[in-house]
Amino acid sequence: MAEGARFDASVPSTLAAQEQLAGRPGGVYEALTHDGRRVQLLKVLLSNACRHDCTYCATRCSRDIPRASFRPEELAGLVAQLTQAGQISGLFLSSGIVGDPEATMARMIEAVEILRHKHSYRDYVHLKLLPGSSEAVVSTAAGLADRLSVNLEAPTARRLSAICPEKSFERDLMRPLRWAAERVQPGQVRSGLTTQFVVGASDETDRELLETTWRLTAEIGLARSYFSGFCPVPDTPLEGREPVAPGREARLYQAEFLMRSYGFSFNELVFDDEGMMPLDRDPKMVSALARRDEFPIEVNAADRWELLRVPGIGPTAAERIMALRGKHKLTSLRHLEVLGARPERARNFVTLNGHYFPREEPAMQLSMGL
Repeated sequence: MAEGARFDASVPSTLAAQEQLAGRPGGVYEALTHDGRRVQLLKVLLSNACRHDCTYCATRCSRDIPRASFRPEELAGLVAQLTQAGQISGLFLSSGIVGDPEATMARMIEAVEILRHKHSYRDYVHLKLLPGSSEAVVSTAAGLADRLSVNLEAPTARRLSAICPEKSFERDLMRPLRWAAERVQPGQVRSGLTTQFVVGASDETDRELLETTWRLTAEIGLARSYFSGFCPVPDTPLEGREPVAPGREARLYQAEFLMRSYGFSFNELVFDDEGMMPLDRDPKMVSALARRDEFPIEVNAADRWELLRVPGIGPTAAERIMALRGKHKLTSLRHLEVLGARPERARNFVTLNGHYFPREEPAMQLSMGL
């Protein structure tokens, strides 16, 4: 069951999400809560049986693999036992759909209810809402979980039909996600709503993935999107397809972070004619280079919005700059460095007390960082 759950991302890197913690039982991974705390999650499926036949999936119904299921009380007891032994500090529960989503979700919810009520479990629970979940199920789940999520898998209905032809994008996936946004009461689902995309399986573009992320953040307050790079699985229709380049996944996370934490709009991101982002340059640098007429900006006078558009200046450095410059003029690249900025990335885009410190060929500044 842990093997089947490993493809559900719990940290912003598919590779890291698939690396189990050493010295722990199988299926234990690290994740971050909404307030930045590290938790050790037991990532597990209630069942690896599934009625769907998604073309990329390791548990698709037509694949010849051993099938098994937990009884709700059995799974709850396992989680309680591992918690008491100090092996885990959270649960990440998903499942294949056995019969119909209502019945399977009822068993998942029963397992969490047993944990919460019989075992007095107060630790973190991330509960996946299965495709086709009802409004009643979503409301009940919202009262039990710290985080809820629905795997959209693809950014549009057309892209989803290429890999999951039996699922309806709007009815089975978007509707439960919207219900979750509407039914969460104050104090519930503290770590928010998330989704996950399979990157590279349906020929989707970066533009489509990030536009859907941007729209859902605005419409339902999506806490974040996870991008799971496609990796071919034997005995599936896509077993001969090339795995997604790891750099693509990293760029998607960087762009999502710019929108979520830096205040970038979707329209500030730059894509090529095919709707893809460059792999050899991070999206913040690409955005700055595409708007060279807006730079350099004067660090001693720029507002927070302007500072955050400078490569090498993040939210923490921007706050420190604004706090200090009311007392002292910033005059050197060393000042930026002391305040937490990365002057080698910022120098072509700023002036300091009227002085410009450019390095030639800013277009050639390459980095994975923001």
